Amino acid sequence: MRRKDREVTDKNQIEEILKQCKTCHVAMVDNEKPYVVPLSYGYQILEDGTLELVFHSAKDGKKINILKKNPNVCFEISMEGEPIYADVPCKSGYYYSSVIGYGKVEFLDNVQEKCKALSLMYYQQAGKRVEFQEAHIKTICIYKIVSKEFTGKRKPKV
Repeated sequence: MRRKDREVTDKNQIEEILKQCKTCHVAMVDNEKPYVVPLSYGYQILEDGTLELVFHSAKDGKKINILKKNPNVCFEISMEGEPIYADVPCKSGYYYSSVIGYGKVEFLDNVQEKCKALSLMYYQQAGKRVEFQEAHIKTICIYKIVSKEFTGKRKPKV
C-alpha cells in the first residue's frame, strides 16, 4: 500500500468498517475478462484472523458459472464518507473507509453452515438475529469467500 499512513491492519478496526457497510463488490474473471457484481453480505472474522464473507444467490446464472470455473476473487467493501473541498481543487478529496482483499469462493453444502451463513447475512443487513431453517435454504445457493489476504484503508475526518 502506497499510503501507509491510511492503512488499517488492526482486526477490530477492520471489523468496525465491515459492520457499517452493506455491499461487497466481488470481482472475478471469466475467460480473461473481468466481471464485478455488488452483493449483500454477512461476515465473520475467525480466531486465526481469516475473514469469511458469506453470500446467497440463485443456484445458477453468470456469476455462479464463473465462480465454479474459477473460485479466485478480489473483493471491495467501502463506506462513503464526506467530500473534502479545498481552495486548490487538486487538494480536494474524500473521507472514506474500505476493506479490500483476495480470496477463494467455497460453496456451502452443509445445512447448518448454510443456515448460519444466512443468519450472518440477515444480521449484517437488518441488525436482527434470526435463526434460519432448512426450508429457507432449499431454493438458493449459499457460498463464502475465505480470505487471509485483506487490509483496510481509511482517511478519517479529524
